Amino acid sequence: MTALFALATSLLWGLADFGGGLLTRRTPALTVVVVSQSIAVAVLGAIVVATGAWSEADGRLWFAVAAGLVGPVAMLAFYKALALGPMGVVSPLGSIGVAVPVGVGLVLGERPGVLQFAGILVAVAGVVLAGGPQFRGAPVQRQAVLLTLLAAFGFGAVMALIAEASTSLTGLFLALFVQRVTNVAAGGLALCVSVRRGNSFLGPGGFPRRSLPALAFVGLADVAANGTYSIAAQHGPVTVAAVLASLYPVVTALAARGLLSERLRAVQAAGAGLALVGSVLLATG
Repeated sequence: MTALFALATSLLWGLADFGGGLLTRRTPALTVVVVSQSIAVAVLGAIVVATGAWSEADGRLWFAVAAGLVGPVAMLAFYKALALGPMGVVSPLGSIGVAVPVGVGLVLGERPGVLQFAGILVAVAGVVLAGGPQFRGAPVQRQAVLLTLLAAFGFGAVMALIAEASTSLTGLFLALFVQRVTNVAAGGLALCVSVRRGNSFLGPGGFPRRSLPALAFVGLADVAANGTYSIAAQHGPVTVAAVLASLYPVVTALAARGLLSERLRAVQAAGAGLALVGSVLLATG
């Protein structure tokens, strides 16, 4: 079950990143974050009311609040780093955030078996290579590196926090709702500050209505990914769940190949293969 839900997390996060990347080409990243998460809040709110999840409220929700504060910061830092580029360096570097939940699992006493440990090493190497790291070319700005490291730590922290935010399915619905409300509040405040500084809310091309389904997909896929990761982490070793859930760059690269006809570089194809091998070792170890 851990492997199944963790791989579902990778699929959902990879598709959400792909959709978010396309949307930010014509709409400000902060607007994409706030609008997509607002849609997710509306859907989660309805689920919370329908399931009576309010009865599950306890001190664990503070983990959800913390995840909601960290998430937008990490996402915006990552988008800014991608803008500074080069993407071939930023994307794989951002994947090192998996070290946070893996480290938490080790501190809590988890000890992977030999096959699982080998799978962790192989899968992480595959994820980094799947991002298509650039070993030559233009120098990378120090600001881009620092922003990417900030984003990586933030993404890893969200994974660790959301795994601690609930112990039941209805509790998970409530935790995700609280997390997204916090996301929207923090992102909305940042958006207001940005607009007051003269930046556009809609971008140069305005805000086309046809983007709403894509925004809804990005927001809901991201929420679902947090949910499946939480379930994976609760039913198995966090060290395994975190690594398998971090295979989403492979999904993003394959989506770009299939839908945008982007060619995979040799290093990316090799990375995808290693990630697959690593996931098999983790699932069977």
